[in-house]
Amino acid sequence: MLAKQRQAVILEEIRRSGGVRVSDLTELLQVSDMTIRRDLDVLAESGLVEKVHGGATAVGERSTFEPGFEAKSFREQPEKEAIAGLAATLVRPGNAVGLTAGTTTWALARRLAQVPELTVVTNSIRAADVFHQHGRGDQTVVLTGGLRTPSDALVGSVAIGSISSLNFDLVFMGVHGMELRAGFSTPNLMEAEANRAMAEAARRVVVVADHTKWGVIGLCSILELDQAEVLVSDDGLGEAARQTLAERVGELLVAPVAGRAEETG
Repeated sequence: MLAKQRQAVILEEIRRSGGVRVSDLTELLQVSDMTIRRDLDVLAESGLVEKVHGGATAVGERSTFEPGFEAKSFREQPEKEAIAGLAATLVRPGNAVGLTAGTTTWALARRLAQVPELTVVTNSIRAADVFHQHGRGDQTVVLTGGLRTPSDALVGSVAIGSISSLNFDLVFMGVHGMELRAGFSTPNLMEAEANRAMAEAARRVVVVADHTKWGVIGLCSILELDQAEVLVSDDGLGEAARQTLAERVGELLVAPVAGRAEETG
């Protein structure tokens, strides 16, 4: 098992139980104490866990807490891939698309790289790199420029200036949290401003957010729930949350996650 795979298992164990012991993880993963301690060091440095004597515990969420891109990429990977696959069906060849930063929009970028004749404007360094690697001659990709955040988003006056004169058919927006009162939110004030500029330039705003974002409130609200024409989430979203969101967003799309039906059936 690769280090990232081990660390994903460790995170899941911590989320399920609230904490883990090194001794339990060595037995579960069949590796040495030293290997587990190195994995916990990596997760702690990324802000995902808090190390304690003999193990690690979950980190309490705070409205200003913002894990780095690598840390967030461990989380809900099947859900993000399912959301990206469904969200990509909204795009047509020749569309002008805005793409905000985040690990879900990064997963979406890999799908959009297959769509011909797109014009893509993004403030995500990671998303721009996906398009660069594919190198399609029929696509135009613009990276906004600006100051870099922990999420590898480019923000500030340069980014907003690049966005404000443009018009998009769709903007796909990743968020830190979604909640009835706070709407869609982020821990980063400058990222909220850049995302809001993207939304204002779009005919349709599509928020992409997995089920764990429901009930989470970041420091700064980006949009009210009813300002999203479409919300794409996954089937881990509870019935009460689905009803609340469906009454407020323009359209709620729920992506089935492979294997979940078998697990719950």
